[in-house]
Amino acid sequence: MMGRHLNRRDEYIEEVAVGEREPPHDGNIFLEEYNSKWPVMFELEAERIRGALGAKAMQIHHVGSTAVPGLSAKPIIDILLVVQDSSDESSYVPYLEVAGYVLRIREPDWFEHRMLKGFDADINLHVFSENASEIKRMLAFRDWLRNHEDDRQKYEKIKRELARQTWRHVQHYADAKTEIVEEIMERAISNMQNPVNS
Repeated sequence: MMGRHLNRRDEYIEEVAVGEREPPHDGNIFLEEYNSKWPVMFELEAERIRGALGAKAMQIHHVGSTAVPGLSAKPIIDILLVVQDSSDESSYVPYLEVAGYVLRIREPDWFEHRMLKGFDADINLHVFSENASEIKRMLAFRDWLRNHEDDRQKYEKIKRELARQTWRHVQHYADAKTEIVEEIMERAISNMQNPVNS
């Protein structure tokens, strides 16, 4: 059953990929201890993005595990970029390409998500339209982990367990974290709606 799910996931990744897909990973996942250079790397990239887009960059946030002090992570800086309309690639992608970024993922059916890769650092630049609900979810998850050590430790434990396994594609490792991410996300979103007990 799981194999069939992964096959469907592979088909989807093939559909949304832009350009040539990376070869299979076929290995464990390397998690690095939290590194204080990660926020510095984010700031350098944010400056590059602002320089490329100006006011078109409505928001730029450091997200993902490298944005959570104390949490181990794959040493890849995840950046959330909010633009007016992420489906209008002509309004921002060419400017980012001049700055060295490369469009790798196009997901029209998932909040019109686009993902670009960096060129001189390992960057995942996630682009969403200004009203996409996923923006709030990504920031809520990050902020919850920053402020709740129990959930940060729980997430870390599961990440390390999964990282020791062999994964054909890195995306399969990311997909395997869905259950714990959704569990923590539910608490984070619930807290946003009812902040009394935060």
